Amino acid sequence: MTKPVVVYGASGYTGRLVCEYLREFNVPFIAAGRDKKRVQEVLDRVPGIDTVDHEVVEVEHEVSALTDLFRGAKVVSNMVGPFVKYGPEVVEASLAAGCHYLDTTGEQDWLLDAQAGWSDKFTAEGLLLAPGVAQMYTTGEIAANICLETPGLDTLDILVLWKGFPTYASTQTIFTILKADWHYLEQNELVKWDPLTTFEVNVPGQHATALALPWGGTSHPVWFRNDPRVANVKVAGGVFDRTVMQGVVEAVKMVETQIKTLPAEQQDAALGEVAASVQASMPPRENPRINTSLDSVHASGPLGRAHCVIHGNSNYKQTGALQAYAAYSLLQQPPRRAGLASACQAFGHRELLGVLRSFGLVLEPVVTVHH
Repeated sequence: MTKPVVVYGASGYTGRLVCEYLREFNVPFIAAGRDKKRVQEVLDRVPGIDTVDHEVVEVEHEVSALTDLFRGAKVVSNMVGPFVKYGPEVVEASLAAGCHYLDTTGEQDWLLDAQAGWSDKFTAEGLLLAPGVAQMYTTGEIAANICLETPGLDTLDILVLWKGFPTYASTQTIFTILKADWHYLEQNELVKWDPLTTFEVNVPGQHATALALPWGGTSHPVWFRNDPRVANVKVAGGVFDRTVMQGVVEAVKMVETQIKTLPAEQQDAALGEVAASVQASMPPRENPRINTSLDSVHASGPLGRAHCVIHGNSNYKQTGALQAYAAYSLLQQPPRRAGLASACQAFGHRELLGVLRSFGLVLEPVVTVHH
């Protein structure tokens, strides 16, 4: 009997956390990756992992091998990014095996590719295609939906900030995003950002401002593009540490002037080198006293305003909990929406907030409404 959930890319930082939280939900799983020994070593370090039914499997990163592995399971939790590069095979295999697909992407171009290439096929099978079930944008999406509980608001101004440093794979992904076009939503149309855009943002709860970027456009403009309540979405994101952000600004400039001018086949290698020079190793496990997160959404309409702030900690643990809950939920009932959907569209924003609250990962949202 195969296990109902497959965590693919379980040897990485985030994959391990997804396995940890699947244990908390008591969901049996297969931890899969290209190197069985590495996956096993990572799982061996998870406290109490022997109390949940699981197995470790080595698999080639190609469609037929992945399809064979997924067959009989119900949910695939994919941690192998950059997703625009490695995602298509996993989505194809999930569809062929009749599995719901989840990943943790922050790549707007991958969301658009997934929507164009597979959303209708997943819808036809009643399956969920949910790239981006992760703290980086789901927690902000929860805040946006809390604002939208007030009718008559059509514009979202979103800020995502966190304290800490991205993992090796996240850093690779950040640099992959730099090659793509980034969009915001204006009157229901995706409009291109100038990649050199920066923002000085007011940070709720502190006197100092912060430096933020469009951060690849983020997932929100894609998720809200077909939401009848929303016409405009702009997102600013980054880390609290200004010197790190200044480094990212310089990297973006370098990509624009030196890397985008290279032949296409040389761009990936050049980006990979820059990314590795920024972050080449696994960061330490999160410390909730240090690794805080802040998601702030100003929502407005012609005659209404709402503001929601969610203070939290441990971004990657939030991601682990959201992924595990999504799998746990899908094993018991269909998603609220099939095909391409965000975590909130598939599972409900209040439900997801409850999950994060139950694990002590976020404060009760701070909400102010004027209308």
